Amino acid sequence: MVDFLAENNLCGQAVLRIVSRGNAIIAELLRLSDFIPAVFRLKDKSDQQKYGDIICDFSYFKGPEYYDSKLEAKPDLQDLDDEFRENNIEILSRFYLAFESVHKYIVDLIRYLDDLYEGVYIQQTLETVLLNGDGKQLLCEALYLYGVMLLVIDQKMEGEVRERMLVSYYRYSAARSSADSNLDDICKLLRSTGYSSQSGAKRPANYPESYFQRVPISSTFISMVIGRLRSDDIYNQVSAYPLPEHRSTALANQAAMLYVCLYFIPSILQTQQAKMREIVDKYFPDNWVISVYMGITVNLVEAWEPYKAAKIALNYTLDSANIREQASRYSVSMEGLRPQIQQLLKEGFLREEIVLDNIPKLLNCLRDCNVSIRWLMLHTADSAYDPNNKRLRQIKDQVINDSKYNPKILFQLLLDTAQFEFTLKEMFKQMLSEKQLKWESYRTEGSERMTELAEVFSGVKPLTRVEKNENLQAWFREISKQIESLNYEDSTAAGRKTVQLIQALVEVQEFHQLESNLQVCQFLADTRKFLHQMIRTINIKEEVLITMQIVGDLSYAWQIIDSFTSIMQESIRVNPSMVTKLRATFLKLASALDLPLLRINQANSPDLLSVSQFYSGELVTYVRKVLQIIPESMFTSLAKIIKLQIHAIMEVPTRLDKDKLKDYAQLGARYEVAKLTHAISIFTEGILMMKTTLVGIIKVDPKQLLEDGIRKELVRRVAYALHKGLIFNPKAKIQDWQSVYQSTHIPIPKFPSVDESATFIGRLCREILRITDPKVTCYMDQLNTWYDLKTHQEVTNNRLFSEIQDTLGTFGLNGLDRLLCFMIVKELQNFLSVFQKTILRDKAMVDVFKAMLSAVNPVKGIVANASKVYANAVAKTQKIWGPYLESIMKVGQMQILRQQIANELNYSCKFDSKHLAAALENLNKSLLADIEAHYQDPSLPYPKEDNNLLYEITASLEAAGIHNPLNKIYITTKRLPYFPIVNFLFIIAQLPKLQYSKNQGMTCRKATDPVDWSPLVLGLLTLLKQFHSRYTEQFLALIGQFIRSVMEQCTSQKIPDMPSDVVGALMFLEDYVRYTKLPRKVAEAHVPSFIFDEFRTVL
Repeated sequence: MVDFLAENNLCGQAVLRIVSRGNAIIAELLRLSDFIPAVFRLKDKSDQQKYGDIICDFSYFKGPEYYDSKLEAKPDLQDLDDEFRENNIEILSRFYLAFESVHKYIVDLIRYLDDLYEGVYIQQTLETVLLNGDGKQLLCEALYLYGVMLLVIDQKMEGEVRERMLVSYYRYSAARSSADSNLDDICKLLRSTGYSSQSGAKRPANYPESYFQRVPISSTFISMVIGRLRSDDIYNQVSAYPLPEHRSTALANQAAMLYVCLYFIPSILQTQQAKMREIVDKYFPDNWVISVYMGITVNLVEAWEPYKAAKIALNYTLDSANIREQASRYSVSMEGLRPQIQQLLKEGFLREEIVLDNIPKLLNCLRDCNVSIRWLMLHTADSAYDPNNKRLRQIKDQVINDSKYNPKILFQLLLDTAQFEFTLKEMFKQMLSEKQLKWESYRTEGSERMTELAEVFSGVKPLTRVEKNENLQAWFREISKQIESLNYEDSTAAGRKTVQLIQALVEVQEFHQLESNLQVCQFLADTRKFLHQMIRTINIKEEVLITMQIVGDLSYAWQIIDSFTSIMQESIRVNPSMVTKLRATFLKLASALDLPLLRINQANSPDLLSVSQFYSGELVTYVRKVLQIIPESMFTSLAKIIKLQIHAIMEVPTRLDKDKLKDYAQLGARYEVAKLTHAISIFTEGILMMKTTLVGIIKVDPKQLLEDGIRKELVRRVAYALHKGLIFNPKAKIQDWQSVYQSTHIPIPKFPSVDESATFIGRLCREILRITDPKVTCYMDQLNTWYDLKTHQEVTNNRLFSEIQDTLGTFGLNGLDRLLCFMIVKELQNFLSVFQKTILRDKAMVDVFKAMLSAVNPVKGIVANASKVYANAVAKTQKIWGPYLESIMKVGQMQILRQQIANELNYSCKFDSKHLAAALENLNKSLLADIEAHYQDPSLPYPKEDNNLLYEITASLEAAGIHNPLNKIYITTKRLPYFPIVNFLFIIAQLPKLQYSKNQGMTCRKATDPVDWSPLVLGLLTLLKQFHSRYTEQFLALIGQFIRSVMEQCTSQKIPDMPSDVVGALMFLEDYVRYTKLPRKVAEAHVPSFIFDEFRTVL
């Protein structure tokens, strides 16, 4: 019969692929459970108020029109909904795909069972598959994994949260419209069960059986699977655990599968006492806490409480006498095993010959250690006992008392066992790899000894007092040939023959009175020794390694191990060399990866890498968490050294009187510094002793671990200092997993907010914006200084930015620049939203703009009765300019700050890294030249879309201050009607509030109605830059027409002085040309040069 898992066996491959996918789905669900956006939990009141109307559970499906109409009625809600969609659609899609794959999994399993039933697979039926060893395992696993998926989903993702995510995905994605979408079925399967993983939460009625029955599965299949799990040892584990008292450990994985599968037929748990009695007697006679999958623990006392038959069957196991017996047994076992395993670990004890002579004893010791550790870890784990359940508390207390449980002793035994296991495995692997070479060398040595003896008895070879004996000569030659003829490949026959040869050599010594000659005796003894070594070597079997792998399984502790973290860290702090023993424990824990990866590997599934990376990554994260104590302890010692050096140790002067030498010696303080410095070096040695280790598929380099740990602790301490230091008292959200700056290994810590800023950089930025606010300060461009509007005192100047750079460094200043950049984007987006929703929807305003447009047409001409026309339009639009001015000035203020930061960065870059500055400037110029050449001649090269060059060079240029913030496009925009005329009316509405002074330029007339000229000009310039250049041309043309028309009116009315509004408008044009670095003819195209000449005489 063809092997069930052979590639050409379609039946076997189909179910193997299903099971492989099941393991991958569980890994994805566990991975995603850490990335549930907190907002979907709606725990905070602020979240409920803000998002309550856009995040709905399945009640949405009862009346989607009601919810949608609610959204449409409020434009603010629509904006929030759009922003929420943009922020979360990516993660929602990932969750949906995971949920969909669970549904697809069970649908595919049911289809496979239908195919078996209908005879699609020739000569295969459900019965024949269950008779095959591999088939039986796979079918049982297929059902079990489906149950585990459902339990994991309910445990890691609350029902309400799932519903909200599914509804949000339904609303935001295009899937709702596609005909083949099975969203309805997924919603039916994963709707809330009412279960909560919170401690003390009440268990829903008929849970989880009603949840497991949402997709009906063939009852024949389920009962046959449970039948197999009840009666067979489907993984042949008992052979690895020959002792009867270890049977429940041997069958532990099968017991976990049976526990999950029983929920598919709850009638067995409820009413079938005989079956439950059989199950408990076989699987749970001495244990009641089980590990379901990758360390997810379940306490049967609680889990089977609602089921009558199961509860009765479990009563004997939970009898206090039985609990006492089991706990005492493991207590005695622990006491005996600790000295035994410590003896085995003594330096030089585990030698090759001792290992080969004592394989069964060593394996028994390993079994006893692992079984004891497993029982005690599971039955004392806090996660397995609900503290609110009185009966569970009593059982736990009894276990702890009767087993004399001490977590430190248990942890020590785990460390020693892991170390012993690791050493033994390495020795065995070494022996296995050298097995044939050694065996053949022993054979050659033995054969040569016999040949030499044959020559001795020939009388040719001189050996004192050995007479010639042809019979012995022939006999020894024959023995030599016999030894030479032993065949390594036929180990059984070779073993038998070797025993006979040893016996023959013993007999020849006795019968021929050869004892009298010591050299001959030595030759015979050596040969016997070599033959014994051959027997030992031939007995080195791979089965021993396999047994050690099975016995050493630690997957049940995947989550419980976390409760030992503090003990591990304390032991490392006391003795840093403990890290070497921990290495073996981490490797033992890595063996847990075999469980989910076995089937994925067998199926040659592409999921192998991602699943391996997930579990290996989880383990490496845990290793880092444990070893983080080393950098923490180092920094604590460093802090003490700094304190001593600053406060205790006096600085020794260059000249010192002899009698004061003792005072300056300060031996106590200096000894303390030396002791602390030595402690730091010991800590670093400790982590470096770990050696490079492969944890799962991730290589852990101790040097890298130490560096990352130090950086993590440094980041934490610096961030904390800045968080505490930068707190001021004035009267688009990125998730962690999306941020390129956030790292899992060296995370930027999050502190509770003290204001609306998330970090100290935000607080610093908002404080700078507050003190340079255009409403209370006036910015003098020539002096780069801000003055208070009322007191005329200096508030701050451009030195502020060099001080920030001294404090936070280039990265801090660059970060501040990036934040300002995002704030400008936000401000411009808000501005456009107000423009579209308020100004353009106000019919009265639009009528004013239309009338104004017809009055100024053609723009090249002159407006008759100019003062009246312009004054009327400004008066009618007065109400909209308040918020408009505020937005424009905010943008302008931030642009000034960005210019100052760019100057500071550029100055320091040229000063500190002149080669970098020169290289960046040249690269920038050559790139721009190439791009311009490409637009002249498209056949010339240009960076492709997938080329990151432009993106990367921009980041470097901004960091070096080689950029102009005013030329930047911050947002993408659409065409807006009346945009030039609105901005023109805005600027002429502000001109009366300003006056020109020779010393200070354009300043505000009244401090009560503040308008700061520089932010106004730069803000308007930035806004126009976001739109097509024709808007700017139209805007400049309107200003030119305004100047010409007012001047024409003044000339006709013989007013000699140039009106202040015209001076303001001309100043605007001058500054516009200066800031944009455009040629003068741009302004002179709209205003005759003689007006500019007259304007200069005014200046």
